Amino acid sequence: MAPTSDSGARPPLISVLLVEDDEGDAILAEDLIADVAPEIRIEWVASAGAARDRLAVTIPDCVLLDLHLPDADGIGALKLIQESAPQVPVVVFTGLADQGFGASAVAAGAQDYLVKGRVEADGLRRALHYAIERKNAEKTAAALQASQLRAEENARLERGLLPTPCINSGVEVVARYRPGAASALLGGDFYDVVQTDDGLVHVIIGDVCGHGPDAAALGVALRIGWRALVIANVIGAPCLRHLDRLLEAERSGRFTFATVMTLTIDPRTGWVDAVRAGHPPMMMHGPTTVDWLETARGRALGIPGTSERPVHRLQLRADQALVLLTDGVFEGHSGPRERLGEAGLLCLAQPLASLGGSAFVDELISAAEAVAAPYGGFGDDVAVLRLQIKEDGAR
Repeated sequence: MAPTSDSGARPPLISVLLVEDDEGDAILAEDLIADVAPEIRIEWVASAGAARDRLAVTIPDCVLLDLHLPDADGIGALKLIQESAPQVPVVVFTGLADQGFGASAVAAGAQDYLVKGRVEADGLRRALHYAIERKNAEKTAAALQASQLRAEENARLERGLLPTPCINSGVEVVARYRPGAASALLGGDFYDVVQTDDGLVHVIIGDVCGHGPDAAALGVALRIGWRALVIANVIGAPCLRHLDRLLEAERSGRFTFATVMTLTIDPRTGWVDAVRAGHPPMMMHGPTTVDWLETARGRALGIPGTSERPVHRLQLRADQALVLLTDGVFEGHSGPRERLGEAGLLCLAQPLASLGGSAFVDELISAAEAVAAPYGGFGDDVAVLRLQIKEDGAR
């Protein structure tokens, strides 16, 4: 009998790779399985090296492994298989005098061990089935634990990225965040709202390029740095210069950058100073209209240059609101090759103009998400802030 190779036959329900250098033992194992388990197909290779090569091409449901091979012996043979296919369960074959090796193999990660000459057909069949089920249970438990760890990490990062607005009076704030992928760590979207002792309301929204813990950690650092600067009365363009230095010190890659927009709102007069550093524009939400409000766009944080980021001043009435957002809300696909874009988002927003407060923000996000849903949903995090001066906040 020679080691088998692919024959082009229809794949079996369960495939087992038998790694055994003794042809007689290999024939015995195949005969035992053929008697009671037609749903199991055994493929035989005669060495650990041949098993490694086969596992590089096809992943079986289980490996039945002899611990004494010409090119690997004992636990070393098991380790070689585990390194080649860590997701595949292994049942080891031992001789009568080597049962201690079998127990050691189980301690090293094998699902079970069988003693040659003492295993019957039903016992071999059950051992293979149980090994597969136990490995699947291990994978499920590991995935659940990883999911729980991600959820815990997300919760910690969310507290840093998305704080409760620190505001006493004068401005109504609606804040929403939606992750781009439910199973992923938060990205680098962040926002904050702080009211200082002079009554001014300061706002930031930002987006660190990239995803995962590094982007999220940098977002947290920028948000906390911004809050500290605002409390120290460093606002507007000077504040962003300090955030530039903070980003350069904290970023994990030299090409990492962040876009931000900051506002300083005087609720008593309605004057708003806006500074935009590479960030998307904001929307002006009036009683019956929604439009993009274009302001001068300076360079993003982390982008080399010496040009100043201009301050744009505007007057905000009590019946108007400013809507700040990150680009995830309009970067989702609206077709196989098309993205929603700023124009598409505006088309979704305009019919919602009569809605106020949280209803407008929630419906806008839902509408954009519905457009993107057939094409994979939001591909990036989404953060939206709606800011409106309260009637008793303006003179």
